[in-house]
Amino acid sequence: MIFPSDSVGFVTPAKLKFDELLPLASGATLDGFELMVETYGELNASRSNAVLVCHALSGHHHVAGYYKDQMRSEGWWDNLIGPGRPLDTRKFFVIGLNNLGGCHGSTGPRSVNPATKRPWGSEFPVVTVNDWVNAQHLLADRLGIDSFAAVIGGSLGGMQALQWSINFPERVRNVLAIAAAPKLSAENIGFNEVARQAIMTDPEFHGGNFYAHNTIPQRGLRLSRMLGHLTYLSDDLMGEKFGRELTDESGDEYQFGFDVEFEVENYLRHQGDKFAGHFDANTYLLMTKALDYFDPARPFGGDLEDAFRKAKANFFIAAFTSDWRFSPKRSKEIVRALVANRINVSYAEIESSAGHDSFLLPIPRYHALLSNVFSRISV
Repeated sequence: MIFPSDSVGFVTPAKLKFDELLPLASGATLDGFELMVETYGELNASRSNAVLVCHALSGHHHVAGYYKDQMRSEGWWDNLIGPGRPLDTRKFFVIGLNNLGGCHGSTGPRSVNPATKRPWGSEFPVVTVNDWVNAQHLLADRLGIDSFAAVIGGSLGGMQALQWSINFPERVRNVLAIAAAPKLSAENIGFNEVARQAIMTDPEFHGGNFYAHNTIPQRGLRLSRMLGHLTYLSDDLMGEKFGRELTDESGDEYQFGFDVEFEVENYLRHQGDKFAGHFDANTYLLMTKALDYFDPARPFGGDLEDAFRKAKANFFIAAFTSDWRFSPKRSKEIVRALVANRINVSYAEIESSAGHDSFLLPIPRYHALLSNVFSRISV
């Protein structure tokens, strides 16, 4: 396989086992757990050059590079990470992980519950952004990292980066929160609930214990992903990509039926089928609930300014003009709270027609800004 010269190349994940008890926000406790982790670059002698990448709702540990035994296995943020790329692996040691509750190797609903010797399924406890950050903190301890040079993430990943600055202010020097929000709006919680209902009302869901029935709630997963894609893209982008174009199979005339006729229908069904083929339904429920529960101001009486009072990191907050799910207005709420605390913060509002998914794309101005931020981080 030939890959670009500025790629990290072939990579191999590792599963790390933790024997520590992990109390969760729900009141449950995990008696040990595993995290699937992938790293790029080298940790320097002072262990001061580590950057933690936090994934979004359907993300995982495979952030950059390729797998030798898989075609088309490019990491989900590969355009950002590598020698000479904005997050330069010649300077930084980059860490990606699959969060607790995930379905890509970390302890989650597919894992065997040691108490029952069966998959956790619906019995896996609800997890929050706080829980993830606490587990990531244990990962930092395992790797001997006293302080991250930076914690970065987009969307739900950006929320984790923000939480790091609140929970462990001494252990993160820079926070990059992209296309994030200080909490979900009622509309966003509503989107998540519709997605969950699509899964939970699928006859093959079996209350979350579909593993025992050797089934997959594919219909529910398909609908959830189709709804998600509609919210991740902008109206302008969908107009540019699909418009009202009919598929080749439809020809030039309407078929006056309910099979796929429009290109946008074809796209959504393809995305839904692909997602349902590899993602776990229980994990999707957990991830959307973690989004809903995220509200770092809540323990501070709803005062976001107070929530960030002990933060010590430098912040880079970025939003995209066409992102209506986590609009620039929401990012500015974060910026105002940081400014009120006299915390060093830079804000960028980037022109893009790609909607919420813009944070995943190699938009030239966006990448130039990230390059500038990372170039100024001393290690």
